Amino acid sequence: MKIAVLKEQVEGERRVAAIPETVKKFASLGATLAVEQGAGLAASIADADYEAAGASLGTRADVLKDADIVLAIQGPSAESIKGIKQGAWLVAGLNPFGERARVDDYAALGIDALAMEFMPRITRAQSMDILSSQSNLSGYKAVIDAAAEYGRAFPMMMTAAGTVSAAKVFVMGVGVAGLQAIATARRLGAQVSATDVRAATKEQIESLGAKAIFVDSVKGIEGEGTGGYATEMSDEYKAAQAELVSSHIAKQDIVITTALIPGRPAPRLISDAQLATMRNGSVIVDLAAEQGGNVEGVVAGAITQIHGVKVIGAQNMPARLAADTSALFSRNLYNFLSAFWDKEAGKPVLPDDDEITQAIRLTQGGKVVNERLLG
Repeated sequence: MKIAVLKEQVEGERRVAAIPETVKKFASLGATLAVEQGAGLAASIADADYEAAGASLGTRADVLKDADIVLAIQGPSAESIKGIKQGAWLVAGLNPFGERARVDDYAALGIDALAMEFMPRITRAQSMDILSSQSNLSGYKAVIDAAAEYGRAFPMMMTAAGTVSAAKVFVMGVGVAGLQAIATARRLGAQVSATDVRAATKEQIESLGAKAIFVDSVKGIEGEGTGGYATEMSDEYKAAQAELVSSHIAKQDIVITTALIPGRPAPRLISDAQLATMRNGSVIVDLAAEQGGNVEGVVAGAITQIHGVKVIGAQNMPARLAADTSALFSRNLYNFLSAFWDKEAGKPVLPDDDEITQAIRLTQGGKVVNERLLG
């Protein structure tokens, strides 16, 4: 069983899909590891570190040759993996909705493409969930970026020359990233409030010491959407939420938005008119910028000045903390493959009727087989 680890080719992508720790763990299962030269350099992992862990190094063609499983962070172009053998597994974050044509290309190559971001949010898959592991650090980094751009201090300070007021931080969307943003902003001394459409998050917000801002006049999602995600809300709820946000956002210094709906453009949470009510020098970090953004006028990968407000369009935030996010992503991949490892066969085996298999498998036998893509 040969496992290949690719060097990422997407501009700005600094992560790597295996670290020396997981190389050793795969080797203990009986696998051999081949790592593309330079794959870990941007994540502070030297080629020599992989060799010390027992991996071989080579060109992309070398590592792909006869590989049974190929690991990556982002889905590689079909052109770049033409040497891959039929029936091999490609295990990575494949962006199936955003790169639908590429999924067809994977089918044409005759490989099994496994999209790790489609991992179901069930108890036994928690340690395999790349969205959660990467979002956690994205939420942290969003607050750090906001603090760097904000022209004032976060904590309240009592000085002989007078008092510096604490920054007011508002987090919109309380998933994994939002919860970490709340915790980080609190550690920095800010006054934190947060909102979400899911009623279950109110207790989570308050448990972190933040103030929960909720629409009481119209019901939100009393539980949660499928897999713990939010779903599209009614027009009545959207109107009530917009009114609530308008009254609250004008008093905030920092806003972090994290709302995403899988397979759909990011919901619009902040309009241009609402931005105009915020004071000069306020900062917004939009973690959904790559999916169209929660904020009107946001530009992914850029800081835009709108009505005196700095709007930061986050782009591939996990790649900016590459050493830590690579470690977490790599462990997610190992936890997934090792959970299905058949010792007698000397390889992982995915049962066709397994909930995880059905969720993440995009292609098999030269066809696209995932119901979410076919539907």
